[in-house]
Amino acid sequence: MPNEEDMPNENARLHAPATVRNKAPILDVLRRVLPPRGLVLEIASGTGEHAAHFASALPGLVFQPSDANGANLASIASWTAGLANVAVPIALDVHRQPWPVARADALVCINMIHISPWSAAAALFEGAAAALPPTAPLVLYGPFKRDGRHTAPSNAEFDESLRARDPSWGVRDLGEVADLAASKGFGAPEIFPLPANNLAVVFVRTG
Repeated sequence: MPNEEDMPNENARLHAPATVRNKAPILDVLRRVLPPRGLVLEIASGTGEHAAHFASALPGLVFQPSDANGANLASIASWTAGLANVAVPIALDVHRQPWPVARADALVCINMIHISPWSAAAALFEGAAAALPPTAPLVLYGPFKRDGRHTAPSNAEFDESLRARDPSWGVRDLGEVADLAASKGFGAPEIFPLPANNLAVVFVRTG
């Protein structure tokens, strides 16, 4: 019988309602673009629900969840307890480089770059360029503008609410993100439209 300290702390679990809606569509994209084997570094893992879902469905991959928030790290540990292909979640702030993970075979970042300053997006690509080998994918998910315009009224309203909370936050323009990616050695994005006016955007390390 396991010791009490080895049991997952379910009281630490946080829940993001959007995860229930988007985890399956995102997984469909990951099945297409992730390698069959290797280490997947997830940046800003949040509650840990995505990591648990993806790792359960993709047993050939090892997932390394991370977050800058201590409460989130406890939640991630609880959601992923018992999954042999999920490493212990680590504290990782994209701005603090070098990252504690020196090498990965793929990188996944869900719903971060619009809920953080633009400097976080720049740091994300800089860190990814250092950690990923050529041909490795970086997968982003979230709302994006296209050609400077919102793709739906709901995204425009969401953008306003984000900027009201913090003027440095906001829905990013995909063209600007692609330019940033190119400056860090990534190719043009492959774009997957997903439900609720969100996109999965896949950048591949070219050099």
